[in-house]
Amino acid sequence: MGVRIRLGDKTLELIMGDITEQDTDAIVNAANERLIPGGGVDGAIHRRGGPSIAEEARRIGGCPTGQAVVTGAGQLKARYVIHAVGPIYRDGRSGEADLLASAYRESLKRARELNLASVAFPSLSTGAYGYPLEEAAPIALKTILSFLKENESPRLVRMVLWGEKAYEAYRKALVELAKKEGLELEEF
Repeated sequence: MGVRIRLGDKTLELIMGDITEQDTDAIVNAANERLIPGGGVDGAIHRRGGPSIAEEARRIGGCPTGQAVVTGAGQLKARYVIHAVGPIYRDGRSGEADLLASAYRESLKRARELNLASVAFPSLSTGAYGYPLEEAAPIALKTILSFLKENESPRLVRMVLWGEKAYEAYRKALVELAKKEGLELEEF
């Protein structure tokens, strides 16, 4: 069950599921600046992928908020993990929106640099970092759609949302964005 928008040979889709089970070329990790395994999505990726991911991340050393770095994917189905650091939500007026958009954009740039065909994202910053889903979803989707329009790679971006609340928030934002952009939504 999901919904998608097609832009020629490129697709943005939303599904409800587990990011660690995606067989895309890369999955995006909601990482912290020190790239140390934590809870939520980050913890799940490290547990499922094994210790090689943390070892590679430790060699990288860190990643500023709004940026992204890449490691191998260990035992995951994906080939790479793109570690994106989203902002901690304070009040919505402290540059959070720009930093959140940047975390998505920089992740997509890493995918493009590796010439990856597909990448799966979780909802960045909406767990422990407290970003409200209703504010984060339009930022994420608008940033991804804009990147897909302007770049050849990746061709598939999948938002993998944990739970009905997250899925519905993103679905609502995608419906509004599709109307605004004159794009057609497809259920699958």
